[in-house]
Amino acid sequence: MADEVLIEREGGIVTLTLNRLERLNALTWAMWEGTRNAFAALEGDDEIRCIVLRGAGDKAFAPGADIAEFAELRCDFEQARAYGRLMHETMRGIAECRHPTVAMIQGICVGGGLELAMLCDIRICGEGSRFGVPINRIGVTMGYPEIAALIKLVGRQTALEILLEGRVFGAAEAKEKGLISRIVPDAEVEAEAYATAGRIAAGAPLVNRWHKKFARRLEDPRPLTAAEFDEPYETFDTEDFREGYQSFLAKGKPRFRGR
Repeated sequence: MADEVLIEREGGIVTLTLNRLERLNALTWAMWEGTRNAFAALEGDDEIRCIVLRGAGDKAFAPGADIAEFAELRCDFEQARAYGRLMHETMRGIAECRHPTVAMIQGICVGGGLELAMLCDIRICGEGSRFGVPINRIGVTMGYPEIAALIKLVGRQTALEILLEGRVFGAAEAKEKGLISRIVPDAEVEAEAYATAGRIAAGAPLVNRWHKKFARRLEDPRPLTAAEFDEPYETFDTEDFREGYQSFLAKGKPRFRGR
């Protein structure tokens, strides 16, 4: 079961792979749990610069839940509530991850697969990718946290269009709706996703983490405190700031250390 979620690392870039190639990466309890645990384990690692979330192979990111599990693990109110809690813990781990995240989307990305991808900071897909949330076809509802995340990304009107129609649509429409950051030819998705991760990793990691923190804080309607308002200026006391501006003046490449 542990092999259903793979973690690989190259330098500061970590790849987390949903790994059920024979089932197009259909999501199981073990995969939700493995993804939750992976993000929890990676959260405190200061050497990480970017996390790439992807599906195994090039046919699917994930087509949603493995319906075959429903009879055993998700067939009544209590089971569904426990499953939902696991899903929401996983989603929260991605949404609140302090490291930048990139969803690399090849092929189908619907239902729970889309729920995972839409929580990443940047979503890159191929021209042939397909999206949607057709769960009203099986009599299943989205929970409040999933709906909130969808509304946050595309707005109430578009979220309801996606949920009420249950239609599966293409990459161009997904981009128009705001579900996707960037579309590239199918053969270039992997290269572009890792080029994006590389550009992120080349930046100052403290700055990237601060920007994610500030963006999340601004979703809170409470006024900023004086200390919060001043926090962006703390970067000027870091080693990375000195390395960055001195390298710029010397026309060199900075070597950020996250300090």
